[in-house]
Amino acid sequence: MSLTVPAKGGVFELDTVLKRDTFSTIERGFWRDAAGTVYPAVRRNYAEVKWWVKPLARHFAAREARALMRAEGSGHTVPVYALEEGYLVRGFVDGIPLQIARPRGDRAFFASARKGLREVHRRNIAHNDLAKPQNWLYAADGRAVLMDFQLAMVFSRRSKAFRVAAYEDIRHFLKQKRSYCPEALTAREKKILARKSLFTRVWMKTGKKIYNFVTRRLLNYHDTEGRGPRAMEQGPRIANALGEVAGVRQVHICDFPTAGHSFGLYAFVEAEGVTEEGLRTHLAARLPDLLPPEHFQLVPALPRDASGMVRDDLLRLVALNQLDQLSQLPRGPKEDEALAVIVRERRNLSDRVRGGI
Repeated sequence: MSLTVPAKGGVFELDTVLKRDTFSTIERGFWRDAAGTVYPAVRRNYAEVKWWVKPLARHFAAREARALMRAEGSGHTVPVYALEEGYLVRGFVDGIPLQIARPRGDRAFFASARKGLREVHRRNIAHNDLAKPQNWLYAADGRAVLMDFQLAMVFSRRSKAFRVAAYEDIRHFLKQKRSYCPEALTAREKKILARKSLFTRVWMKTGKKIYNFVTRRLLNYHDTEGRGPRAMEQGPRIANALGEVAGVRQVHICDFPTAGHSFGLYAFVEAEGVTEEGLRTHLAARLPDLLPPEHFQLVPALPRDASGMVRDDLLRLVALNQLDQLSQLPRGPKEDEALAVIVRERRNLSDRVRGGI
């Protein structure tokens, strides 16, 4: 099986920034190859990361490219279009991460996920990072697609090390299944969930502590399931402060990548008799140490599920301006009605800028 990097000569055309972290910026767009053929694509761009991070980012990109090229043809991964200094370009799949899709009771999806993992393992690849729900994509056609192979290992044979790593992949897959479809777990799967490998038990007590120190303390990297640190650290304080304003019923904070390798905040405010100017004035007085959200959107109603919980999954896609993916999320008439108003008056209009509107 060939692991030759695709030929040079293509060009990536940027459409949308999806997320940023310490190691790279993830960008959505199109890959135009040397023959002029255009493919939907995603670029992992590490060209402008800090100099002391770049060697590690380069290593991760090469590792991901190697695993994806070995996995090509599995039906549950994406192709590699280019690997150059500073970036990796891979295929794009129309879908949403597991933590947004939340496929509760969807046996077909988890059967697809198990099949995809089996195909990856058949090619002697261990993913090594499937505990993160954002590394499982719920594709528009219902398939499971495995994402983010930066920590993957490609083995020349099915050695003891490979079998241990593959076992842990399966156990992490079953943790996702337990979260969203526990009724489908078999007796054997429950036993696997209850039994960590010896390597993992040792890693949890030793290596993971070192890993957490390096990534969190030295590199300031935090796994936030696709959310930026600003939303995680400042969002709750801002929401609480805005909730003090008379007429405000509910505040929901989301984030989105912005220029300059940072994150902006998008405040959805369900309120009556309130103005954006009034909210900004209150926030400046209440939290002078924090930058206000880049976008405020006053709405008559936030979309809520049957239990009354605000639909964070819908609002996150609006904040990211990933409107084409909203159709993949189930919702009822009341949620549709609230969402229609929000989409029509949304503040993040990056698609209109790119489209020249």
